[in-house]
Amino acid sequence: MRLRLGGLAAMLLLSASCAGAQAPPAEPAGPPPGPPINPADPWPGMKRLLIVADVQTGFHHDSINHAIGVIEQMGREKHEWATVIRTDSQLLTKQPIVGQGSRYAGRPINARNLGQFDAVFFLGSGAGTLTDQQKADLLSFVKEDGKGFIAGHAATVANYEWPAFIDMIGGFMDYEYRPADMALLNEDPKFPGAKVFPKAFKFNDQFPVMRAPFTSKDVHVILRLDASKLTPEQRAHRPDGDIPVVWAKQYGKGRVYNLTIGHREEVWDDPKFRELARGGIRWALGLVPADASPSAPPANR
Repeated sequence: MRLRLGGLAAMLLLSASCAGAQAPPAEPAGPPPGPPINPADPWPGMKRLLIVADVQTGFHHDSINHAIGVIEQMGREKHEWATVIRTDSQLLTKQPIVGQGSRYAGRPINARNLGQFDAVFFLGSGAGTLTDQQKADLLSFVKEDGKGFIAGHAATVANYEWPAFIDMIGGFMDYEYRPADMALLNEDPKFPGAKVFPKAFKFNDQFPVMRAPFTSKDVHVILRLDASKLTPEQRAHRPDGDIPVVWAKQYGKGRVYNLTIGHREEVWDDPKFRELARGGIRWALGLVPADASPSAPPANR
């Protein structure tokens, strides 16, 4: 009887041991699903500017960090615009943006798409990361919705496999001069921000040359290089002397401001340059009017 009881006890212990080994450990409880969050406007009465500095596929300019800070500060100083800053292109869409992961999957996450902005300041470079849908949404944002687009220093070498983008901003860079003091002409001192510069002046930065068939008659020139002051070697990159460096244009119902200056970090500390940039941003946001009719090409100096 003792043997039978002992055997039975052993069997029960073995069974319990096997059952314990087979039971998986309990999964730790994850965070509870968060409440749905809908985009709200925390800046009533202010224009909204989206800065996109997506350089994942292009050159990383050292000046970008400082440029972003200056742009945000200028808007805050006079309570003219609120700035949202992104180093990716997620918000360049008109589609709903929802969360991912166990907490926010499929739920609104307070992400503002293009519908919540009045203009985009584009500081990206390289081929870009936009999907076809994002490309269509961005073009529509400007052309059909009548919003603004400010192209920063490297924009003329961005999205170079997307012809419609090049058409929107006005041109594609073919060459850039080394940073140096170069002679500029102020073609439209009446344009917002441009009156701080005299008719002729020198400015130290890196200036691009647009690839033909670019011509001034397709844009409204604000500042251009003075071709009469170029060396023969410099002039060879654009024999017709048509080298604008800041311009504006209407794109459908929208406004495009191309600010190719801003390669050097110190440029963003220049009070005159800041006023120039502020004026262009204000126009792109629709805060001030301006003549953006196409310019006549310069005489072949």
